[in-house]
Amino acid sequence: MRAAYVERLGGVAEIRFGELPEPVAGPGDVAVDVVAVSVNPVDTFVRSGLYVTEVPLPLVLGRDLVGRVAADARGFRAGEWVWCNSLGHAGRQGAAAERAVVPADRLYRVPEGADPLDVVAMAHPAATAYLALVTFGRVLPGETVLVAGGGGNVGGALIELAAAAGARVFATASAADLGRCRDLGAAEVFDYRDERLSDRLASAGPVDLFVDTSGRNDLEAAVRLLAWRGRIVLLAGARSRPVLPAGELYMHDRSVLGFAISNATAADLAEAAAALNPRFAAGGLRPRRVEHRTLADAAETHRRLERGEVHGRVVLLTP
Repeated sequence: MRAAYVERLGGVAEIRFGELPEPVAGPGDVAVDVVAVSVNPVDTFVRSGLYVTEVPLPLVLGRDLVGRVAADARGFRAGEWVWCNSLGHAGRQGAAAERAVVPADRLYRVPEGADPLDVVAMAHPAATAYLALVTFGRVLPGETVLVAGGGGNVGGALIELAAAAGARVFATASAADLGRCRDLGAAEVFDYRDERLSDRLASAGPVDLFVDTSGRNDLEAAVRLLAWRGRIVLLAGARSRPVLPAGELYMHDRSVLGFAISNATAADLAEAAAALNPRFAAGGLRPRRVEHRTLADAAETHRRLERGEVHGRVVLLTP
């Protein structure tokens, strides 16, 4: 089969496109004929070695796929549309190939009425948002959630899911994206370039949960906005080294939690999928923009991601 892969971890130059042996499904696996694979920044972290994880070599790249079940297995029927968002790390082979083998407990059906390509485009952003809000952020109805970077795909999913959970949502974004943030459910929106942003946010009221998708992680500014027992969830900015205002944290029972979806358990991801699938079916959680490429474009796509040239878009690779 054809695949995008690396024979050793490293830079973009390590990426190859060519023939590899077709994978063999084990007793707990389901073989899937891949229709599309999304490419996310986390894929570059695994490929480069920045995110340290066990991987087989050669390693097929990618973690998120949508496709059709190749043969009846583990309760799945041949031809069913399915998706997965946790291949290519923790000892599992990746998704960027004509066929992939997926552990059955990490494979989910595409719900009736959903566009399979939209599902794979949003699988990573939406699951990240769900786990940040619910599993780690412990969001409750009536709480105030601040989403920094609401214009992106993760930010948009955070707004939509937080509003659906009954939270009051504030969002920061570029001026051009403020309308989209409102449409997704933000009660108040703020231009992140506003010189008085900190004052305007402070005046809007204390925040119970703060999630920053930009990776800036300015904890000094964020902690000042928190309510008593407010939480900050960190999910981006692998190389950031922010100042920790310890006194303002412990004196008000506030907390900072780190979260990487790569560490999510199969049970965590299944819970997220169960919550996301009804929204996919109803036409929610749509990607901002989707760019279509082929598996042969994997190296160039990784290069563009690392240069920051794919802002606001999801790139899908097709066999």
